[in-house]
Amino acid sequence: MDYLRTLGSAAVSTLVQKSGLNLPFSLGSKVNQSEGYYSLYDATKRDDGSPVSVFEYDFSDSARRNTKVFAQNAMRKLRTTRHPDVLKFMEVVESDTTIYIMTERVRPLSTVLPQYSNKSAQEKEDWLLWGLHRISVALTFLNDQCISTHGNISTRAIFLSPSGEWKLGGFELFSNPKDEAAILYTMGGLLPGISSLSPPEVKKSGWSSVKEADPAAPDAYALGLLLHAVFNPTQPSLATAEPPHPPPSPASRGAIPTSIFPHFKKLLNPNPKGRLNAKGFLDIGMSEPSGFFYSNRLVRVCAGLDNFPLASDGEKALLLKTLKESASSFPPEFTSYRVLPSLVSALEHGGASGTTILPLLLQFGNNISPDTYPKVILEPIIKLYASPDRGLRLALLEHLPEYVEKLDKKAVSDKIFPHLQTGFADTVAVIREATVKSIILLAPKLSDRLLNNDLLRLLAKTQMDSEASIRTNTCILLGRLGPTLGYNTKRKVLVPAFSRALKDSFVHARVAGLMAFMATIDCFEVPELATKVIPNMAFALVDDEKLVRDQAFKALQLFVKKLEDHVAKMPETVIVPTAEGGPTPMPGAAPASIVDSAAGAAGSLAGWAISTLGKKIAVSDMQNPINSGLSVGLDRSTSAPDSASLSSHIGEITRPSFHKSVHSSSTIATTTNGSGSSKGKALQLGSNKIPASLSVAKLAEQVAAEEEFSASAFDADNPWAKKSSLDLPGAFKKVGSDDGNPWGSDDLIDVNADEGDWSAFESAPAVSVHTLLSSTPAFSPANPGTSWLSATDETHWGATPSQTTNGYRPRSPAGPAIQSSIKRALSPTPRSHRPQSPLSKPAQDADWDSAGGWDDTPASKPSASTPTSASQAPVSKEEKALEMARRKEERKQRIAMLKEQKKAGGKA
Repeated sequence: MDYLRTLGSAAVSTLVQKSGLNLPFSLGSKVNQSEGYYSLYDATKRDDGSPVSVFEYDFSDSARRNTKVFAQNAMRKLRTTRHPDVLKFMEVVESDTTIYIMTERVRPLSTVLPQYSNKSAQEKEDWLLWGLHRISVALTFLNDQCISTHGNISTRAIFLSPSGEWKLGGFELFSNPKDEAAILYTMGGLLPGISSLSPPEVKKSGWSSVKEADPAAPDAYALGLLLHAVFNPTQPSLATAEPPHPPPSPASRGAIPTSIFPHFKKLLNPNPKGRLNAKGFLDIGMSEPSGFFYSNRLVRVCAGLDNFPLASDGEKALLLKTLKESASSFPPEFTSYRVLPSLVSALEHGGASGTTILPLLLQFGNNISPDTYPKVILEPIIKLYASPDRGLRLALLEHLPEYVEKLDKKAVSDKIFPHLQTGFADTVAVIREATVKSIILLAPKLSDRLLNNDLLRLLAKTQMDSEASIRTNTCILLGRLGPTLGYNTKRKVLVPAFSRALKDSFVHARVAGLMAFMATIDCFEVPELATKVIPNMAFALVDDEKLVRDQAFKALQLFVKKLEDHVAKMPETVIVPTAEGGPTPMPGAAPASIVDSAAGAAGSLAGWAISTLGKKIAVSDMQNPINSGLSVGLDRSTSAPDSASLSSHIGEITRPSFHKSVHSSSTIATTTNGSGSSKGKALQLGSNKIPASLSVAKLAEQVAAEEEFSASAFDADNPWAKKSSLDLPGAFKKVGSDDGNPWGSDDLIDVNADEGDWSAFESAPAVSVHTLLSSTPAFSPANPGTSWLSATDETHWGATPSQTTNGYRPRSPAGPAIQSSIKRALSPTPRSHRPQSPLSKPAQDADWDSAGGWDDTPASKPSASTPTSASQAPVSKEEKALEMARRKEERKQRIAMLKEQKKAGGKA
């Protein structure tokens, strides 16, 4: 029973509590009370919450009990009479003391008339004539179709619907003369206030006298009085309403239009037979082309909207033109509840006029309240997105800016986008382009999944569209969507999308790509500008079109400016200081100064590489003997083994591996007896001498290997097929030391043969196959009887120098025969030259523009101890072939000679 406390009247609450009625509505505030026999309430229907109006007839007071019959008559007549211009009956609740009649939500005309006092004369006249037209239509229906008399035509019997249309109510006296229970003819005079509306014949003979007369006559007279009351609400009643009922004078016209005043006088004719009835008044008003009803804008609009589906294209165009021209002068409730629903209904049926109706729908929608806008405007518009009509879909997209702000995110994601995305694949290019343009407005209302996934897949297709304008607009759209995309989506999508636009054949698409890069500069991390953005747009700097080039330079300046601002805040170095406080040295460190030219940059690069490698062994260290009590003073590179690992291998003899492409930096290896326990003598020069016989065997092995290498280097068919020391034959490859022989057991000579004598080589001098390529002295001052045994390898840019194995070997005299053969073997010959060691001074300055290319091998610089030979001159292919044959023969002879010497030694 708590809801009863919310009723608008304490009397009604008391009544309902006592009667125990179950009302289908909830009463609100009281709107009006008419002549003391009914009260009008605003109410809400309980079923669906829709607004309704409730007419309450209370008979609890004994003075009002005689009005119960009028309430019952109104209830019966409203229930059975259905017409668009008659008050719509919905439900009734009846008790012994109260009758509740529930109708559509209405307002009394008497409460609305004062609101039009501040309107212009034309607007007020149009509105009043439109209302009188609706009442005339209703009376014509009641008098002609129902053959009945209303009997209560006045301002208290007229109500306004939410759309502003006039509705005829007040059916308390509505009667049919053929009805035996008709109350008009017997009790008509008992209704409060009815005497002022009675026609002259009723005042003269009573209501019973009109039972046999024309049913329309009493209502026609009341219609005339109503016309005067609405046009002149402040004037007193007409003198013609009282006996002797003189005709209206021109002074009594007031605000009544001159076109209506003659017909107004006919409505007030005292003679019922000569009186103009409602039907005649309506026909005169609707006569073409000057009828006062026909020329009324509101009347014509309502008629056109009612017949719009059946109208011709010309009639539709004329109606829409009238709506567009008169939109601002229509009453707000008329546009909201009468025009807009009719326009929405016409849009749903489709047709060629849809593109014209939608702008009008949005134009009229601006005049309604924000609370009703979603229901009246947005709901029908959202439904229209599912329409297959291309013209209607195009109109929806073109006018999207007018209503997009009022759309909520859920409606856009769930109801609009599923239908909108079909436009991306439409066969009509205009639809595709309009769909792309609409996304920028709908994007803020899309969910993250749709924005970062579904939408981008669709845009990837439109960026490859056959229409250049669509590709360009897609790029522009991506540039504007960039800041709203997810972090990972930006990194994956933006650069490829804009880069694709820069490769477009359409000039403005390329310009759009550059501008999109600029617009989304904040979407990229600063390092990405240097690593992704600039590399992908740099080629636009030399575009064929000046428009693109100019935009590319502007973009580049923008990116470089941001990079400069960023690097200005970066530290000068990230090198971690060593324990001594200085920076950790890095191989190939950059120079302190900046070069400006390409040649200077090339020279600086070469200088850094050579100087870095030259730091490995100082000249003074190379000239001094290695003592057991001194530490090795090497500036070890990052790839060289540490001191611990070096100390564990002291005394081991390691042979250079020429077949490996990567070697450690310059190292010094000393030859010992293979024992790691010897510490004091292991570092002494000549502490472990190599036997002369092993040296001679090694010499023979190297001579044979060099001959074979020289032969392959001078390939007559491919003069550019040069081999480096990395490709030397097996005699130069490293052999494992598992058998205790560091030099391996693959001798060129069979040591077990009984011919040949190794003793002849015991006095031979130890000749170094590889000579030092630096200015280091050939002999150490500390031990003049020993020499450096250095093996160098080819060094390229960026590669570490080959591992160098240095050992000390005793010098011994050699026989003249062997000495001469070795001299021939070591004489300069035209073969592939090894590059100089990084420790030696370069033959010429390295330069980006030097005569030789990257693949050209610089000419070797002849050793100062080796005289220039004529064989170093360029030779032809035939001479090379002869030289190869000669060398093979000499090698065979030397091997045979060595075998003979060994055999002779064995016999001795």
